[in-house]
Amino acid sequence: MRISDDRYSRDRLRLDLALRFIHHEARTHTIRAWTGLTDDRIRKLYRTYLYEAGGMGVARHRGKSPRQAAFFTRSLRMRREAAVFASVSSLYGLITPQTVTIDRAIDRAAPPAPTVARGALLCEAFETYRALVGEPQISFEHAVFLLGALHSGDELRVAHCRECCGVLVTDRLTLRTPVCNDCSGARRTTTAGDGA
Repeated sequence: MRISDDRYSRDRLRLDLALRFIHHEARTHTIRAWTGLTDDRIRKLYRTYLYEAGGMGVARHRGKSPRQAAFFTRSLRMRREAAVFASVSSLYGLITPQTVTIDRAIDRAAPPAPTVARGALLCEAFETYRALVGEPQISFEHAVFLLGALHSGDELRVAHCRECCGVLVTDRLTLRTPVCNDCSGARRTTTAGDGA
């Protein structure tokens, strides 16, 4: 009896996580990767719990997930939002100090596997990020990609501002020690004030 109780609890956690992912407009293959549910089960879950219950405001995205690292460094706003998500992910334990300090040219450790427990933390981190940022531009699918990209370290990395030590998401090939948007703006204001 205890074994079946454990199986029920595991299934319930997977279904609950799938519903959270659906509410965040995750694609079917992303939900499958993090929950282990079949595509058919995910579609039925969507249809049963959201469509029939009047949750038609949740969009179902099709096709491939976002895969462009430049999305996170293309503007000041996106760099700031990526830094906020990276900071929140670090607080939830999704990004560890090893993620930040390991030199990927020497040690290519595999990123942590998607699990139900990590998926729940990912949802918490994404919901916290959305609460902190007004009109957020990073979708859930982008957040999943950003987390994976920071773990792999091939294109993006977590860095710290040389002025204030704030968390930054930077291009992996950046040679100079980065400066955050706030410190960069303060420096420009100080320089402009000195020249006047």
